Amino acid sequence: MNTEKDFSPLTPNIVRALNDKLYEKRKVAALEIEKLVREFVAQNNSTQIRHVIQILASEFALSQHPHSRKGGLIGLAACSIALGKDSGLYLKELIEPVLTCFNDSDSRLRYYACEALYNIVKVARGAVLPHFNLLFDGLSKLAADPDPNVKSGSELLDRLLKDIVTESNKFDLVAFVPLLRERIYSNNQYARQFIISWIHVLESVPDINLLDYLPEILDGLFQILGDNSKEIRKTCEVVLGEFLKEIKKTPSSVKFAEMANILVIHCQVADETKLTNDLIQLTAMTWMREFIQLAGRVMLPYSSGILTAVLPCLSYDDRKKNTKEAASACNHSLMKLVTPEDDEEEEEQKSESTGSPSREDGQPKTEADSNDMLNASQESVGFSNISFFTPASADRPQVTLDLDGIVQVLGRHLHDSSTGMMTRIAVLKWLYHLYIKTPRKMFRHTDSLFPMLLKTLSDESDEVILKDLEVLAEIASSPAGQTDQAGSCESTDGKLELKVPEGAKPGQQHSTGSKALDSSPSTPSMNSYFYKFMINLLKRLSLERKLLENRGAFIIRQLCLLLHAENIFHSMADILLKEEDLKFASTMVQTLNTILLTSAELFQLRNQLKDLRTQESCALFCCLYRSWCHNPVATVSLCFLTQNYKHAYDLIQKFGDLEVTVDFLMEVDKLVQLIESPIFTYLRLQLLDVENNPYLIKALYGLLMLLPQSQAFQLLSHRLRCVPNPELMRTVDESKYMDSKKQVASKCASHTQMDYNELLQHFDRVQSKHLEVRHQRSGRASDHPDRKLM
Repeated sequence: MNTEKDFSPLTPNIVRALNDKLYEKRKVAALEIEKLVREFVAQNNSTQIRHVIQILASEFALSQHPHSRKGGLIGLAACSIALGKDSGLYLKELIEPVLTCFNDSDSRLRYYACEALYNIVKVARGAVLPHFNLLFDGLSKLAADPDPNVKSGSELLDRLLKDIVTESNKFDLVAFVPLLRERIYSNNQYARQFIISWIHVLESVPDINLLDYLPEILDGLFQILGDNSKEIRKTCEVVLGEFLKEIKKTPSSVKFAEMANILVIHCQVADETKLTNDLIQLTAMTWMREFIQLAGRVMLPYSSGILTAVLPCLSYDDRKKNTKEAASACNHSLMKLVTPEDDEEEEEQKSESTGSPSREDGQPKTEADSNDMLNASQESVGFSNISFFTPASADRPQVTLDLDGIVQVLGRHLHDSSTGMMTRIAVLKWLYHLYIKTPRKMFRHTDSLFPMLLKTLSDESDEVILKDLEVLAEIASSPAGQTDQAGSCESTDGKLELKVPEGAKPGQQHSTGSKALDSSPSTPSMNSYFYKFMINLLKRLSLERKLLENRGAFIIRQLCLLLHAENIFHSMADILLKEEDLKFASTMVQTLNTILLTSAELFQLRNQLKDLRTQESCALFCCLYRSWCHNPVATVSLCFLTQNYKHAYDLIQKFGDLEVTVDFLMEVDKLVQLIESPIFTYLRLQLLDVENNPYLIKALYGLLMLLPQSQAFQLLSHRLRCVPNPELMRTVDESKYMDSKKQVASKCASHTQMDYNELLQHFDRVQSKHLEVRHQRSGRASDHPDRKLM
């Protein structure tokens, strides 16, 4: 430094001492400066005061010489002490050169700078608040300083500054938040500790409403929550907990929508192996649960993003029990927010607000208006990588449900084979709920969802299948799904395709004037999707024989409960009537027949068929009979069920012309077992009335003659030996006997409404087809080069 330079009003002795390498001499110089400045204060000579500060800053604190910089720092601190309460007038000049020294490479100099600033702030107190951002910026750097002495000094300064902010009501939060938002993303552990401690302090000050600015720092808080330091994580947990308490107290002033996407992002775990991510996810999920419950329908535009985050958590195991429970609560609360008002068309909403007339037809325009066919061979539907975190209408004042986004998320999870069972169940519950609450809008997505719902029937979980069937049943029965077009399910993949048979569609076979071509005349509640569902279900069972064997009966029984047994059997019989795969048709008829005769769910339908007293029951019998002809034994059992004993006998007479195989005899064996079951109790009792049921006895004897000497043969033979002598069964009261004869005659009269000769001819035609197919198969087998006749 040039010692000949004029530093007045500083004396040469002061200048020399400030440049000295010894701290004691610099301290003496600082005391002289303090005395000098006090005199200027007494004289109210602000010009000289500023001149002294300017010399200390430019010539000393910002000097190239380290000892000079140290002298300048202690001199500036002395000026502040001398100024006292008036130091606020000169704070900018005092603080800036000190903060510059915070970046010095010499750790001792950084420590002196921290000490000097401490003295300046201690004197100025609340007057430093207008310069808070500068101080905070400098302190945030020192918080990560590698030198322990510097860190210790910065902590003292930090505590002082926090005390000042806490006791003051003039803190400029608006100016501070941008800096906080920038620094909160620091990855340095000490900087994070510094940041979170300040947020904790500011949040606890009653006069500072940091909650208004929470959307700007919430993401950063969740970043800090993932820090490796347990202490930092704990402090961050406390801070977030305090914010959540405040949100619960004053929900009306909370900006829920601005924070929804932040929570959605942090509810998803990118790296499940990192334990801190579990804490982040649990905390975010807890917040999400509270947001949905407090904000209600405000969260609806973000439903797709919320579901993207929540659904996978529902399949967590007990290791993440708390997260799973929070996710379940989120899912349940969000589902309750969807109401029938979300099914209103946008045009109708606009018309209500403008007074213009709404649509007259009341029916939604569906995506399938131009192509009303469902392709069951389409096993997957592509879902594009959309952003799930953008509300559908952020600038629209009216809260709207992002239904398209929700369906995409649900479809993606349903299609993904890695999705957990509980997640799949939740997806299906959502779909069912949406079809109940918003049927018109949901039917726009039915064509894309339908193949996935059919594929889900192959799921390993019975509970998943049950929920899946509920959704499919709702699709098939909802009035919103009714269309004017009846379609068959065409395919171009070369696989087997089931088609709606001409002349055998429900509503045409027995009633040519029916309006709904795709619904049974006795079940007008079914919509046009019902018949398509039956077609595609049978096709799936045809292509996946294991599904038919393992779950076929279970699926059909549940459908009988959901959609009424008559609907199911009537439609399936219609479709199977023209089935080209005769082996599948026979197997399917056998399955349906077993369900009809044994399942408790079919009790009402069995009673309906038992007497055939009405035209509807006779029509149903004829419908079932024509398809049941694919399986001769099933046809006989249907005649037994409907008490068509003469026709059963006529059919058994034709069995002599059929190819009797081991499988055929096994089916007869099973029929004998069924005759001994409670289902046919009435049939066994009718054996007492020998005179009025001769064909029943003949039919049973016919079965007996078909059987080899087996256990079933012995069982049926023993039963027939118990048939009483008709003369012994004659009652004394002849009038009762005549009444019985009249009842039988009346029953026969109702049966005469059906053309049994035509039914027998139909049976012959079907069996001829089966025989022809078997011969073709045996012919192909004999032509095989590896096969030889023995």
